[in-house]
Amino acid sequence: MAAALDQFCGSVFWNSSLLDRNDADLPLCFEQTVLVWVPLGFVWLFGPWQLLPMCRSKAKKSSVTQVYFTKQALAMLLLLLALSELIFTLVQNLGQQSTPASQNPAVQYTNPILYGITWILVLLIQDSRRFATCRDSWTVFLFLVLSLICGMFQLQTLIRQAVQGSISDIPRFCLFLLSYGIQLLLIIISAVTDVAPEMKEAAKKNPEITASFLSFITFHWYNRMLLKGYRKPLEMDDLWDLKGTDKTSVVLGTFGKNMQAGIKKARRKLEIRQRKRRHWSPITDHRNGLSKAQSQDVLVLEEKDQKQKEKGAKRDYTKHWLLVAVMQTFAGNLLKSVALKVMHDLLTFVSPQLLKLMITFVSDPEAYIWHGYLYALLLFLTALVQSICLQQYFQLCFRLGMSVRTSLMTAIYKKALTVSNTTRKESTIGETVNLMSADAQRFMDFTNFMHQLWSSPLQIALSIAFLWGELGPSMLAGIGVMLLLLPINAVMVTKARAIQMKNMTNKDERMKIMNEVLNGIKILKLFAWEPSFEKRIGWIRAQELKGLLNFSYLQSISIFLFTCAPVLVSVTTFAVYVMVDENHVLDAQKAFTSISLFNILRFPLTMLPLVLSSLVQVNVSTERLERYLGSDDLDTSAIWHDPDTGCAVYFSDSSFAWERNSDATIRDITLKIPHGHLVAVVGAVGSGKSSLLSAMLGEMENIKGHINIQGSVAYVPQQAWIQNATLKDNILFGSPLDEARYQQVLEACALLPDLQLLPGGDLTEIGEKGINLSGGQKQRVSLARAVYNNADIYLLDDPLSAVDSHVGRHIFDKVLGPDGLLQHKTRILVTHSLNFLAQVDDIVMLVAGAVSEQGSYSTLLANGKEFAQLLNTYGNQQENIPEEDVIVGMGEELELDGDPEPGAEEMPADIVTMTQKSEASIQQKNFTRSLSNSSNMSLVKASQRKLKDMKSVGEVKGQRLIESEAVETGKVKFSVYLQYLRAVGSGFSTWVFIAYLGQYVAFIGSSLWLSAWTNDAQQINQNYSATQRDMRVGVYGALGVAQAIFLLAGSFLAARGAIRASRILHKQLLSNILRAPMSFFDTTPTGRVVNRFAKDIFTVDETIPMSFRSWLSCFLGILSTLLLICLATPFFGIVIVPLGVLYYFVQQFYVATSRQLRRLDSVTRSPIYSHFSETVSGLSVIRGYRHQERFLLHNEKIVDINQKCVYSWIISNRWLAVRLEFVGNLVVFFSALLAVLSKDSLQSGIVGLSISSALNVTQTLNWLVRMTSELETNIVAVERVHEYTQVANEAPWVTAQRPPPNWPSKGEICIMDYRVRYRPELELVLDGISCDIKSTEKVGVVGRTGAGKSSLTNCLFRILEAAGGKILIDGLDIATLGLHDLRQNLTIIPQDPVLFSGTLRMNLDPFDQYSDEEIWHALELAHLKSYVCGLPEGLSHLVSEAGENLSVGQRQLLCLARALLRKAKILILDEATAAVDIETDHLIQETIRSEFASCTMLTIAHRLHTIMDSNRVMVLQAGKIVEFDSPEQLLQEEGIFASMTKEAGIVGAQDTAL
Repeated sequence: MAAALDQFCGSVFWNSSLLDRNDADLPLCFEQTVLVWVPLGFVWLFGPWQLLPMCRSKAKKSSVTQVYFTKQALAMLLLLLALSELIFTLVQNLGQQSTPASQNPAVQYTNPILYGITWILVLLIQDSRRFATCRDSWTVFLFLVLSLICGMFQLQTLIRQAVQGSISDIPRFCLFLLSYGIQLLLIIISAVTDVAPEMKEAAKKNPEITASFLSFITFHWYNRMLLKGYRKPLEMDDLWDLKGTDKTSVVLGTFGKNMQAGIKKARRKLEIRQRKRRHWSPITDHRNGLSKAQSQDVLVLEEKDQKQKEKGAKRDYTKHWLLVAVMQTFAGNLLKSVALKVMHDLLTFVSPQLLKLMITFVSDPEAYIWHGYLYALLLFLTALVQSICLQQYFQLCFRLGMSVRTSLMTAIYKKALTVSNTTRKESTIGETVNLMSADAQRFMDFTNFMHQLWSSPLQIALSIAFLWGELGPSMLAGIGVMLLLLPINAVMVTKARAIQMKNMTNKDERMKIMNEVLNGIKILKLFAWEPSFEKRIGWIRAQELKGLLNFSYLQSISIFLFTCAPVLVSVTTFAVYVMVDENHVLDAQKAFTSISLFNILRFPLTMLPLVLSSLVQVNVSTERLERYLGSDDLDTSAIWHDPDTGCAVYFSDSSFAWERNSDATIRDITLKIPHGHLVAVVGAVGSGKSSLLSAMLGEMENIKGHINIQGSVAYVPQQAWIQNATLKDNILFGSPLDEARYQQVLEACALLPDLQLLPGGDLTEIGEKGINLSGGQKQRVSLARAVYNNADIYLLDDPLSAVDSHVGRHIFDKVLGPDGLLQHKTRILVTHSLNFLAQVDDIVMLVAGAVSEQGSYSTLLANGKEFAQLLNTYGNQQENIPEEDVIVGMGEELELDGDPEPGAEEMPADIVTMTQKSEASIQQKNFTRSLSNSSNMSLVKASQRKLKDMKSVGEVKGQRLIESEAVETGKVKFSVYLQYLRAVGSGFSTWVFIAYLGQYVAFIGSSLWLSAWTNDAQQINQNYSATQRDMRVGVYGALGVAQAIFLLAGSFLAARGAIRASRILHKQLLSNILRAPMSFFDTTPTGRVVNRFAKDIFTVDETIPMSFRSWLSCFLGILSTLLLICLATPFFGIVIVPLGVLYYFVQQFYVATSRQLRRLDSVTRSPIYSHFSETVSGLSVIRGYRHQERFLLHNEKIVDINQKCVYSWIISNRWLAVRLEFVGNLVVFFSALLAVLSKDSLQSGIVGLSISSALNVTQTLNWLVRMTSELETNIVAVERVHEYTQVANEAPWVTAQRPPPNWPSKGEICIMDYRVRYRPELELVLDGISCDIKSTEKVGVVGRTGAGKSSLTNCLFRILEAAGGKILIDGLDIATLGLHDLRQNLTIIPQDPVLFSGTLRMNLDPFDQYSDEEIWHALELAHLKSYVCGLPEGLSHLVSEAGENLSVGQRQLLCLARALLRKAKILILDEATAAVDIETDHLIQETIRSEFASCTMLTIAHRLHTIMDSNRVMVLQAGKIVEFDSPEQLLQEEGIFASMTKEAGIVGAQDTAL
């Protein structure tokens, strides 16, 4: 072979003597063959694939740019040079005699030809890239790099010859130089990003798509973003768009296909399994000869058996398809990352081998100096390629994680829109949101390190093989120690898991109570129950912190084991190695190569258990996701749309149930509803009225029969579902705006007066769940949405329950009734109001889910069955209502919740003036008759005008109820760190630092000791005693143990300190939040406060302590490494400065951007979850209107917005890592280079120490920036918690002035010139009120919207503080008392029955003040005794969250029982208008009249007939008392009160039927 090549070149192919000297060189023949063919081979192997776009692409070529032109010109020149060389050779050959000796060698023909073909290929590749968005070819770039590296050897050979003057072939020398120079130019041009003019816009939106190859692998294209982030805090608009392939719709498209295919297969398998199961469990009849009693027992047993089986069946689901679908969708990504990871893992083992060669070089005085330079260069290059592979691999993994999360999140959302009732019942909203947040996140985290599953074993195997080569069997001792640590670690992990699980339940429990406290804060304040709840939460928190401390201790021990592992391993291995055999000498080569290998081994050994435990978690998540995503969809096959039935809705003998295999809720219904009819559905509570509508919407499981529906459907649910958007968006609900129709709808639904009151008109933002609207307003918005939607069939589930009677009348007349907007539509109205029934076309009476009678009003009355009885018992058949237009909206209480919730709170100064204006205009008419049509129209016009004004002005003050949450920007202030350290305690902080310092001092000591020990190897032949050897081993071991002890002490102290900080911060936060005034809760969404207690406290508990510890370790670790390198080669100190500066700048750039990206990520993530939970709670509405597609698109949009932040953040991390690893690689290079330069003055031990430390520094540098950034991101939590500990408090709970023991004994209230406003900048809501209320007097308070009725209650309880005047109760000024002294002595029955989770007893008596007898007595009076006696646990019956497991009526009665227990002399009754059925209402009124006869009673009335028997009635208007007398007197005076009663259809005081 060599001879043939010699002949081919015409010179010697290989001559090893050339390398055996100081100025080594390679033979020219080798340089002209092998070193030329390697790069050419590369480009021929990968180049042709790059030409595919030319053949396949239908796209147009992009235009020619300067960069493209230059590249093609240079390649053309290179082609010409190759041809010139070929022509020159041919000419030369022709000009000579043709003797074999004078013939040119073959290489001079072949190389130009090969190069010529290659340059043609390059020209073609560069042209074919014009079909792609990215016009740079990686093949050409890498080919040029290889070509230049290989050409370097020939270049230096030729230059040497030129210097010595021995060049024989000048033309070829010139051609080579020219060619080399042009290639250099070409590679420089290739590094420039080439953007075609038509791609400029796209490149602005995302520069990655056009980035050149070099820019791509170094993430250079991201610089612009970092610069922007460094100059100013980034905002959403600054972020670049996602690449097309990363967009949600694209990812979900592919994933969805694979998922559906997978589920189909899994379903088939599931059916086979179920068939087998049925086959094995045949049902036989055992009850042949059994007596009746026996057979009953058997029945019970069988039922149990059946239940068990059902449970088993429920457990089975469509399995094992999710991971397959993920793999199929992202196969390309997975394969690329495997290739990169393999390359990286193999390169990892090159460094220790180079280190070994380097140490041999230093310890060998005869070695040639070029060896040293070569090794230093190779160390650098290996590290560089390794860095690039690793970063590209991470980039792929994180992108995969991101895409997996997206596809799962969108798949879950899509599923939620079609999910069946059974699945909906199984998974609560919380659980489904969890699937989306926690489980999808778990998948994302797992994919980042998924490849460790095969990579770790590979690395472990290679490490062991190399170690065996170094130390022989002695390495088994080290491996043994490592393996010993694994089970200990595993035990710790399981223990930690148990603690974590327990702690999660504590945390959930604490958050649950916290949630309830915040939702029911009004009740807590009115009843002065805060201390009881503070104690309850405090107790749970103490348990939680106890668990957390144990967990931290366990964590400390495992960190201790992990950090000691390398020390213990090296001590044991080296000790065994030198003890086993006298001849074994520990020299620097062996010691430091082994230490490098052990360091490599440490990573896979730590990662493997982590990845496996993460795999276990993902398995759990997989099961949950497969169960949910593979579950059945809603089956709407029973809803037909056959146009030939001739009626709008037709029930054909249909029965429906809420769950499969359960009893029918709706039974055997056959019903025809003609087009354009108004049908009322009536019946007792629980008779299946709402279920009837649900069945028509297809929300129920069909048992038999079907329903035919002709036309589109609009649905108004019983509980209005309001989106977190503007009022206008809520009504339009995705339909285009038709202004005239929109105004007509607003007017008909009585929303115009509300718009006048809402600060931003119809552009007012409505908070989550419609928080700033009263119940009636929500219901009317919900109705307006349906009316605007212009459907054919309207399903109305009791829309009039939440509105006042006269507003109800208006809505009925204007919208639902025979003359309303919907008169030609089919309307199915579920209602409790009996007074509209005379005007409907048809009435359907339901009893227990079946139609008991059906017909017109008169028919049913004449029948005299259930319907007639119902009417006779409760019906006040208000035939005396004047048939004129009734004033609308003005009389409806704006705040149904009895307190001006944020809506009124936030109304700017003009709310009161507005009310005054409208009321003044009404007063002119003296209320003698209802407003005439003309004035009604003017009201409409005024309101429209107001809306227009608002639109022109832009955002009005108060239009936004909730100010958007402040996103902190810029650097975190140093004071925040100090705040945290103060909470930890100065003692703890100092000792922790000292302990960590001690650990690193010991570390440096042991490293230097090892280096000294390895230098003993040189004097081994003289006198090396066993005692000296033992001393070396002993001290090395002792220093190792010292490191361990310092570390353990440090982490234990840190754990204690962190828990102390957590306790203090949570305590301050909780106590301050409970003492915050009501106005704080009105303007702050609950979610925001909950977030402080959940996310931020979690960060303070768990994340910050970890970040602090890691940061300290990294920081000290880097310092000690740099110190060691400087000790070895002092000149390194010079290099540190520029590297330090570089590092600092990189870190500054990164931290500024990364911090902001994390903030944006969390800000854009919450809308995803809130939109999701909003969707789940409004599912029936969305499905009813068939708006699934629109919601899906919206979800994709907000997920994409979040993805933009996540992706940007991932890239910023890679950008940083590439640059920092480059700094680290330079540290390695310089430490090696300096070792070569000062070779003669160094011992091999110190060189080994210096370079092996440097090899370790890269990772640590990266971690330090990460940790700095992490710490900055997390410490924000302390800032956020601190922000809420500074909220201004309400007045003190208890003051020096305490009331007398049984105050108030009489219950006299005296209000003197009392004024109050909601906030200093707003107008007065009560303006100089004065009145006296005598002992035991019953006073009704009435007034139109915004008159200040609710404000009066708030003043008595001092929820609002006076702006002037005072209130005396029994002669004591309430402003001088502590809030609790005041509130504990008054009683209120609030409008919304709020209950807390806990026992019934706790809900009645949280402080355990009353005996059981007293509680039972109160329950008896509240008509609940029989119910509670019937419960298995009695008073200990657990009430679920918000009292969900009790009906609204029962909750209302419990609130009554609370008041009965208190027996205070003053009772405030905020009349409940919730949908309590007529009987419950009756019971409450009776009890109040009898039990509170001896109390002073204030009733805030919404329905006038409840206060017609009061002693006196107070009429409020615009914050003043306008009438105050007995009802009889006021009726005679024909003032405001008289007109109000007229509207409500009450004629005289005697007409008070309920």
